[in-house]
Amino acid sequence: MTTFVADTVTPLRQDATVIGLVGLAHAVSHFSQLLLAPLFPWLKDAFAVSYTELGALLTIFFVVSSAVQTTSGFIVDRFGPRPVLFGGLSLLGLAALAYAGSQSYAMLAASAVVAGIGNGVFHPVDYTLLNRKVHKTRLGHAYSAHGITGTLGWALAPALMVPLAIGAGWRVAMLCAAAVAFGVAALLWWHRDRLALDGPPAARPLAPGAAAPARPEGPFDFLRIPAVWMCFAFFFFYAVALSVVQSFAPEAARQLHAVPLHWVAACLTIYMIGSASGMVLGGFLAADPARCERVVGVGMALAATIALTVALVPMAAIAVPAAFALMGLVTGSAGPSRDMLVKRSTPENASGRVFGVVYSGLDFGQALAPLAFGWLMDRQLHSAVWIGLAAVQLVLIASAFNVRRVRRELVAA
Repeated sequence: MTTFVADTVTPLRQDATVIGLVGLAHAVSHFSQLLLAPLFPWLKDAFAVSYTELGALLTIFFVVSSAVQTTSGFIVDRFGPRPVLFGGLSLLGLAALAYAGSQSYAMLAASAVVAGIGNGVFHPVDYTLLNRKVHKTRLGHAYSAHGITGTLGWALAPALMVPLAIGAGWRVAMLCAAAVAFGVAALLWWHRDRLALDGPPAARPLAPGAAAPARPEGPFDFLRIPAVWMCFAFFFFYAVALSVVQSFAPEAARQLHAVPLHWVAACLTIYMIGSASGMVLGGFLAADPARCERVVGVGMALAATIALTVALVPMAAIAVPAAFALMGLVTGSAGPSRDMLVKRSTPENASGRVFGVVYSGLDFGQALAPLAFGWLMDRQLHSAVWIGLAAVQLVLIASAFNVRRVRRELVAA
């Protein structure tokens, strides 16, 4: 009788420890993604550059991260996730130190390259560890916790960096960011035994009467699975929507509804807190993988409705933060089911590669979105920013159900 590694019931405490350690690393990844944007006003003055040039730093970061994320999945499958994880955390700490010491725009750009390399390893590492070390009955909650910690990392960045920049300067803020990355790396190193894989994943046994495969699976065979590319497209559009919320939606809402300036930064933090809260509920919703597409569809439909309301309906300024909170809540509730879409489309022994390719869509979307929506902002088309956000969220509904369709077609074939 074949024994499944995934079916071995592991103690709850052991699974919770792995989930917590992986989530902490994920929080640092998201924290590092928002180091630059909150400091744009200081960097603009310090280096005498335009907002377009500052936005290009984010494009550099996410283009590099996307390329690294695709290739790091192969490295994770070959050498294991643990050494790649420590390499990524170390590079994020070094990049923050390099930001702090930059004396020119070129040095900032070079630092963004280093940060992009470090950031690109986390999704292949994280999901390989969760899929291999957490029991399958707890994966929905594992994905929920993973999403929550990432969202809290996003929320922490402006909450920490802006007050430090105001009180002590942006360079000190970057030094503190480096301390965060190195501190988490040290903590995970202390618990490194908890992050070691027990061995290669067990092979899936053949069904009675089934023929053996004609040849062993090659390392690139998973690229022929249509669901993998549908997942890539889904995450691309998901990243576009997220980038709009993080970069332009608060300022566009301020212009549309006369929101006080000091509320603008709070809108993003409120959105992230709402998203983290929604992911708690989303962990329960993702417990049944069969409904993950419907959960994503409902969440994105509600988010698009809120975005259109902000774009087209007059509202009091105080209602805008509430709209951000609600949009974060419904979007976050779909997060674990979003990850389950990928899990259900992942072949055996290719977790790192699949998650690397699919989640590179996130970086690719975040690299391109600032260019398109920044063009709208430059022309003061603030309603168009929110209408565009709603349109992307509606596209996500179709993308999620396309993943299910091509997966079912593959099973039928």
